[in-house]
Amino acid sequence: MSFNIAIDGPAGAGKSTIAKKIAAELSFIYVDTGAMYRAMGLLFLRKGIDSKDAAAIEAAAREADVTIGYENGEQQVYLNGENVTASLRTEEAGNMASATSIYPGVRRQLTALQKELAARQNVVMDGRDIGTAVLPDAQLKIYLTASSHVRAVRRYEELKAKGVDSDLSVIEADIIARDQRDMTREISPLCKAADAVEVDSSELTIDEVVETVRKLYQERTGASV
Repeated sequence: MSFNIAIDGPAGAGKSTIAKKIAAELSFIYVDTGAMYRAMGLLFLRKGIDSKDAAAIEAAAREADVTIGYENGEQQVYLNGENVTASLRTEEAGNMASATSIYPGVRRQLTALQKELAARQNVVMDGRDIGTAVLPDAQLKIYLTASSHVRAVRRYEELKAKGVDSDLSVIEADIIARDQRDMTREISPLCKAADAVEVDSSELTIDEVVETVRKLYQERTGASV
């Protein structure tokens, strides 16, 4: 039986960073759900479907097979058997993914594919609704959070390192607004699963958060890492 770790939480809490590190340590598959939505967006672009054409979007989504694999230790995303990893980080794919992820059919199809993947392999999956909607039976659920100010500072420092001028107060306001949208959206809103362990990373380093999750895994399995 596969072992699943679900990591949920608000934007900027460090979910992807922690999920990738834990997956690497445990030799689990890290499932990048965002990349899967981008692959779906790429499909719609290739088919020339307008993002506002709900019927066409949902019909195409039903025929899509998106999965995750690894080649030479690097995560690869496959769309209907084709490796599309190199095409996912374009602005067009990202915008289409964002515009079409609101459709129930898109979310339903990708949720089903994510469930299938988790049933076959040990996975670490992060997102907004993994522990509540995608993997409700995950053996370990983490709700990773941090204060809005800490998350804003992290984002500000990232932008600063890239040479991008930004306003910390504007970034924090955007994060607070995004939290509100994620928590109140109609389909699979962000919320802490009843059986999730909350980990506040506000005062923790990345390594300290990883150690916390590692200990929780060991408690669940009795395994040494």
